[in-house]
Amino acid sequence: MKSNLKKVVMTALFAALTCAATMSIRIPTPGTGGYIHPGDALVILSGVILGPAYGFLAGGVGSALSDLLGGYFLYVPITLIIKGLVALVSGLIYQKLSKNQKLRYPAVAMGGVADIVLVAGGYCLCESFIYGVAGALASVPANLIQGISGLIIAMVLYPVLIAIPDIRRMTLAHQ
Repeated sequence: MKSNLKKVVMTALFAALTCAATMSIRIPTPGTGGYIHPGDALVILSGVILGPAYGFLAGGVGSALSDLLGGYFLYVPITLIIKGLVALVSGLIYQKLSKNQKLRYPAVAMGGVADIVLVAGGYCLCESFIYGVAGALASVPANLIQGISGLIIAMVLYPVLIAIPDIRRMTLAHQ
């Protein structure tokens, strides 16, 4: 019971951190109305640390909440699904590869690659229905930059977070 409560609390904490990271630094992207932010790193790490299911909730809800609070209402459901899937896939990759200690760090990097593909592809697909193909393609470069920055920041934060005993235990518990 205590372990489950800790997992729920950590999920809420990671959702809040994801929202805050997404809203803290916003670099507007010309022509798209969107912005580049460091929140994707927390989405990736949500899946790695919390596991696929809880990571989906933390990454998806935290990112969608930032869209809701930031006035991007149309994107709330799209972001919930895309960022949730990023965390889910990152968590699955980490679960599969982290059994070998030498592959844990590369597993986080692969979660970052999944972020790049899912964010650029997912938003492009969804925006093609909203803005047309040309409008959707205009957002791809900014989403690629966002994904790459998320990967880099996640790689920097991972060793710092994994050094915290409770987080290390939680991460290893869902392997």
